[in-house]
Amino acid sequence: MGTVLCVVSQKGGVGKTTTAINLASALARRGRKTLLVDVDPQGAVRHGVGLTGTEQPAGLADVLAGTHELQDVVLATPLPWLRVLLAGSVAESAEHETYQAQIAGSPKLGELFERARSRGYVVVVDTPPGLGVVTRRVLGFSQHVIVPLQSEPLALQTTTQILRAIREASVANPGLVLDGILLTMVEEGNAVSQRVAAYVREQLPPELLFDVAIPRTMASIEAFAAGQPVVLRSPDDPAAQAYLRLADLLDPKLA
Repeated sequence: MGTVLCVVSQKGGVGKTTTAINLASALARRGRKTLLVDVDPQGAVRHGVGLTGTEQPAGLADVLAGTHELQDVVLATPLPWLRVLLAGSVAESAEHETYQAQIAGSPKLGELFERARSRGYVVVVDTPPGLGVVTRRVLGFSQHVIVPLQSEPLALQTTTQILRAIREASVANPGLVLDGILLTMVEEGNAVSQRVAAYVREQLPPELLFDVAIPRTMASIEAFAAGQPVVLRSPDDPAAQAYLRLADLLDPKLA
């Protein structure tokens, strides 16, 4: 039986999508059957995996709307063990209310996850920033959750809110486990970033914080711009090595 792991954050710009893409790629690189699902209507996963042709590929929104079947919109990637389900046509729309209502009211999202789990997939889900209906719905179907936390002065202010939401979700979904908080965008040589990282390690219980942090590197920025996971484009880069280590830590828990 597979499992669903969602990546959630209170705010955008913290490396959430980059983490989802690289964690999914790192797990697939280890030979785990992995499905990366983008439920964020902004649809940024498409850019990070290089599926940026002239037309918006169909995806989750189109399955929910009933215009496409799931088997027709799950896309292959250069990694044999990695498949991707993009957000779909909602990413081109300024109106997200219908999509949110479909996520909230349709059984199709849960059916999608159960179908993937029954086939042995680790499903890595990139959620929208914040604690809206889409994120809460995904938490209700997930077994695992990780929280990227950017190494910036305001970082801890958002942590309490997201941890409270996860606790609330676990009441309705007792199978949900917080695997940890992941420090991201830690800048070598930046005194403020280093102080924040040290402060986070002091303030959070050790069991809540992953024993790995993701550094900000030019290679990771360039990889996203090029539409490639950094773990594939520059596997020796410190950010890539950190994501590979994260996959090492999580893999035994996802069995």
